[in-house]
Amino acid sequence: MTLWHGRFEGGPSEELLGYTASLPFDRRLAAVDVEASRAHVRGLVGAGIIGDDEGTAILGALDTVAAELADGAFHFEPSDEDIHTAVERRVTELTPAGAKLHTGRSRNDQVATDLRLWVKAAIADIVRRTIDLQEALLIGAESAGATYLPGYTHVQRAQPVLLAHHLLAHGWALARDVDRLLDARRRADVSPLGAGALAGSSLPLDPDGTAADLGFAARFENSLDAVSDRDFVAETLFVLALLGVHLSRIGEEWVLWSSDEFGFVTLDDGYATGSSMLPNKKNADIAELARGKAGRLVGHVAGFLTTLKGLPLAYNRDLQEDKEPLFDAVDQTALALGALRGMISTTTFHGNAMQAAADDSTAGATDLAELLVARGVPFRDAHATVGGLVRDAVAAGSSLVDLVRAHPALGEEGAALLAPGVSVTRRTTAGGAGPAAVAVQLDRYRDHLATERGRVEALS
Repeated sequence: MTLWHGRFEGGPSEELLGYTASLPFDRRLAAVDVEASRAHVRGLVGAGIIGDDEGTAILGALDTVAAELADGAFHFEPSDEDIHTAVERRVTELTPAGAKLHTGRSRNDQVATDLRLWVKAAIADIVRRTIDLQEALLIGAESAGATYLPGYTHVQRAQPVLLAHHLLAHGWALARDVDRLLDARRRADVSPLGAGALAGSSLPLDPDGTAADLGFAARFENSLDAVSDRDFVAETLFVLALLGVHLSRIGEEWVLWSSDEFGFVTLDDGYATGSSMLPNKKNADIAELARGKAGRLVGHVAGFLTTLKGLPLAYNRDLQEDKEPLFDAVDQTALALGALRGMISTTTFHGNAMQAAADDSTAGATDLAELLVARGVPFRDAHATVGGLVRDAVAAGSSLVDLVRAHPALGEEGAALLAPGVSVTRRTTAGGAGPAAVAVQLDRYRDHLATERGRVEALS
């Protein structure tokens, strides 16, 4: 029996149920649906809409349903088109008072409430996992010491940077993701319960009370908006997609670094795969999938925004399409964060290979230009002078160090700047890649992580 059978003489067709049913995916809302139903019942009792005995009976039935769902004993019927139908049906089987469970409530405000509760918990979990990955990057940065490697622009060697600096660059990007996640969670923290189908109710409901009961920061301001709003889903999908893009960038670097051409890292056997044909292969599949799944996350954003763009107020069945991309995005992001954390934590870094790549004398070209600037030469002229020396060295296959040493404006002092390991020590500006600046950055990063941990712990 459907929740809307009274208006119809016949039952729904198999084709209709097969196409419209959402139970296969929205059953994961079961726990929050029971939680929201308990608050709704307590609100009905508090408002005097149902009696204390009826409320007790319904709450007891909801407890039984929760237990059955938790241990797998709950039996779903073919007529259960969604999790809300299934829960209400079972409650009504357990007590006649269950027929009053849906008083003053529509599936429109019910599902919006459930989904917001689910999103709040899901975001908190993703934040914790993201911070765990940030901490793995911190441990790697702390262990890196004075190890340096080439910094790249356009995938061309640019200037040497400390490995710690490079790892923390990823950590700070993830910090922005954490901030966006928590900000999105704040906007999701609004209760739609009490909005009804679209216009509220003539019954003396207390939306503020049920919002507080469920731990929401506020209740809805407009009932039409409350049941039709899926901004919080779209925003969560976007934030997860951008987080996925940052994870993809980490993955791309690990793919490059673990190749024989780079040789910067070796992956632990537990976080690499082999080939079914090539016995010599050790593949960075986690890193590659982090790249690949980022496209999937971006697709979820584009697809769902397209679903939303043509909808009038208020609820439309199109909104059922919010859950599958959301659930998948959360699942894939959670898996990626855990896998990348393990991969990074167990990676062996080859400092000698990194430093050998960074010790190309041309990597100190900017230092030479800045030496001339310090002597009063306009930067554009200094840039042209050093660029000409690099060009001559490349064209003749000669030593840039020798050309610099012979140059009257540079001499031995300039040649000394091209010695291995010198350039990276000269980056002194705040936030830069040199030892002193990175030491300060490490302290600031540790403090930031502690603050982030405090923010996420406060959610519970």
